[in-house]
Amino acid sequence: MKHTRYILLFVLISSCVSLQESPVSGTKRAYAYSWADEVKMGKEYDPQIVAEFGLLDDADMTAYVVRVGNEVLAESHLRRDDTKAMFKNTEFTFRVLDSPVVNAFALPGGYNYVTRGLLAHLENEAQLAMVLGHEVGHVAARHASQQALTQSAGSLLVIGGAVLTETILGGGGAQVMELGSGAAQLLFLSYSRDAESESDRLGVEYAARAGYLAAEGSKFFTSLKRISAASGQRIPTHLSSHPDPGDREVDIKRRSDRFKEQGYAQETIARDRYLAAIDGIMVGENPREGFVKDGLFIHPDLKFQFGVPSGWRVQNGKSAVVMVEANQKAVMQFSMVSDVSTPAEAVDQIGNQEGVTVLDRQAVSGSQFGAYRMIAEVKDDKGNTYNFYIVALKQGSNLYRFVGYSLKSDFSAYQSAFSSATGAFAVLTNQTYLNVKPTRLRVITTTRRDAFKNFLPNPMPLTVTPDEIAIMNQVFLDDVIPAGTKIKIPI
Repeated sequence: MKHTRYILLFVLISSCVSLQESPVSGTKRAYAYSWADEVKMGKEYDPQIVAEFGLLDDADMTAYVVRVGNEVLAESHLRRDDTKAMFKNTEFTFRVLDSPVVNAFALPGGYNYVTRGLLAHLENEAQLAMVLGHEVGHVAARHASQQALTQSAGSLLVIGGAVLTETILGGGGAQVMELGSGAAQLLFLSYSRDAESESDRLGVEYAARAGYLAAEGSKFFTSLKRISAASGQRIPTHLSSHPDPGDREVDIKRRSDRFKEQGYAQETIARDRYLAAIDGIMVGENPREGFVKDGLFIHPDLKFQFGVPSGWRVQNGKSAVVMVEANQKAVMQFSMVSDVSTPAEAVDQIGNQEGVTVLDRQAVSGSQFGAYRMIAEVKDDKGNTYNFYIVALKQGSNLYRFVGYSLKSDFSAYQSAFSSATGAFAVLTNQTYLNVKPTRLRVITTTRRDAFKNFLPNPMPLTVTPDEIAIMNQVFLDDVIPAGTKIKIPI
């Protein structure tokens, strides 16, 4: 966990309208940004994405993704004989992020990202090609620049380096740590149904032209639907937005068949090659950097634990841990503070800011960590009033801060949850947790015919469940696996 600066500000991002050429259709249409602006935006925001999520420390895996990405890019509208030079000469970047979230997205101007979580859920190279083709399609069709004309991210409240949409307290928000408001706006941007369908179509086209069996991509979208059903919430990725993953499965197969009819053989699946590439990939959270168990967030490397309110979701980022109430009416962030030296200074850092009204400030009686608590009030530019519950404490040489908040009208309902989470902060002494290691996928070849569940280890590793591993293999627990089949199991 690294230092997170603390600021309170509201940002409204605006754009202008101009008629420019679409690389896909060759016709003119309205865009919010010029192509040069899109390239500049991607270059500016890419370091922020890398700093927050981190890059996978696996040169071979990264080179593999770059190779497949360049193969589908070569078949895109950005690399064809009649493509204009400004598009054709734009450099593309493909990155693998060290995140367990099943996610893929693209920034304007040629920056494309997949996570290790997504790679663990794919079964072959053809599926990877389809996913990367989909993201290249977003860039080629300039969807972010299109959508910026019709959808504003509105005011983004930047709190402790975390950027949250103003709707996170009212239902349907999302958070991205340590990102500037521009990068956050792009990640929050929800593409329209038409834009997503177009990227699916382009993904199939680019993968098929590159020789991949594009229909394989449909199986991954089935996995997305299973992940969504298991979590009870929408998957935080453009891949899972409109249209419904089940509808996309049928549509992708149909489009792939059409390209076969046009003479594209689509012979490459490359399952063995893909499984060899991801053999040993980490799955789930890296428990050394924190995990949730029995109502506690536990951090073995930093040797602390604190409470997680019942039913709250936890998002463990590189710079902070965010806990979100089930109905998204309350949020609590935990982060390290390094630009002040005492808990009192850490709470005052917030209380002294313009627009913050301090309602209560005091030392926490009997705290072995020298904790200070503050309750404050902030009004936004739309007249909403938020109450903040802030606790700072020191463990050894590390200074930490909790920031919990909700609408003022809801604060009394959540203050006890804020208090119990911070009050459960303690030094980690459980040796099992102190010694925990990351879970990795190993590719094995089955030696018998049996139900998938019978190939799983007992007990399972801390950070994954049997259902999650089944989804990663695109099977169900009771599916019978023939002898001689390669499968991914956790160790």
